[in-house]
Amino acid sequence: MLVVGAGLGGIRTVEQLRQAGYEGRISLVGAEPHPPYDRPPLSKQLLAGEWEPERVSLKDDAALEDLGVRLYLGLPAVALRPGEVELADGSVLAADAIVLATGVVARRLPGQPDSVHTLRTLDDALALRAELETAESLVVVGAGFIGAEVASTAAAKGVAVTVLEAAPVPLARGLGEEVGGLAGRLLTEGGVELRLGARITGFTDGGVELADGTRVAADVVVVGIGGVPDLEWLADTGLDLSDGVPCDAGGRVVGLDGVWALGDAAAWEGPDGVRHRHEHWTSTSDQATVVARAITGTEAPPETVPYVWSDQFGLKIQVIGEPAAADAVEQLLGEGLDGGPIKGTVVGYFADDRLVAVAGFGAARYVVRYRALLQEKASRGAARELAASFTRKA
Repeated sequence: MLVVGAGLGGIRTVEQLRQAGYEGRISLVGAEPHPPYDRPPLSKQLLAGEWEPERVSLKDDAALEDLGVRLYLGLPAVALRPGEVELADGSVLAADAIVLATGVVARRLPGQPDSVHTLRTLDDALALRAELETAESLVVVGAGFIGAEVASTAAAKGVAVTVLEAAPVPLARGLGEEVGGLAGRLLTEGGVELRLGARITGFTDGGVELADGTRVAADVVVVGIGGVPDLEWLADTGLDLSDGVPCDAGGRVVGLDGVWALGDAAAWEGPDGVRHRHEHWTSTSDQATVVARAITGTEAPPETVPYVWSDQFGLKIQVIGEPAAADAVEQLLGEGLDGGPIKGTVVGYFADDRLVAVAGFGAARYVVRYRALLQEKASRGAARELAASFTRKA
């Protein structure tokens, strides 16, 4: 077995292969020199200085040795051929099964100078942390989860933060415009200056320039506008890589024998017959289990519901399901959408009056109860009844 990508998806695949009973050789290839580490803390605990790098490690040396995995770190894959992968040093690794878990790299803006930060890797986080130690002001381009988490961490350190977002509200694609407005309120109520509809046209010495001609100066600038699949090394495979590695519903790469893909760069076929990429921590872990079971021929795991979370300004945002599939939203609990407190707000997303997603703001004990309803594709009435049961108990 050969697993390309030594992040969460790669190490979870190795773990699941061993748990499924595979006893043969497993090789794990990673472009970074670091052993597998967890990315969510990079924009929070590690950036804040509360954790040091060893705390984000997913497996220490002893645990890696117990897994019996051969590590090839600091060696990006440069080519995939039938049954083998070539690495940057010219070496070639052969395998009966190959798993692609290379993830994404940080998206950059045209003309973005090296002095402007992105946040995707451990080294990125440490470089940004060092600059924030003495910075008085920060500009964050992008109000998605990463941008908002960086803003939250910096504001807590006393840095004056300005967030620039091109869309009408933060997280419009992930939450929709109405619920995205709550994410915007979290930023502004947390002391951040939020500028919406702000389109970047260039970078200045110590800041950015906007389409309306204004300039926003800061000691540090971070661009947090998502990632792009790291797939240039697959250009000669003949695959259509326009939106990730094309896979069937079990992670097998369509058009290549003996190859599977998972994680942020993998586009898996969904129940609707359309391929989707899920750039979420839990989705990657779930996919690793599916792939390992498929390769070893063991029983497939139960179907799961997509889940993502973000910690900002002392509050946890949680999303279960597929908000993009909805044609209507409804506030089930709380008063956030009515201008009241954000904390405790739970929003249901519906398609044809069936529950397809739930978003909660500081409402973890309520959100988790909706998972079963989402798996059942429950009615709007059932979602309302569950919410009513919470208020009756209160």
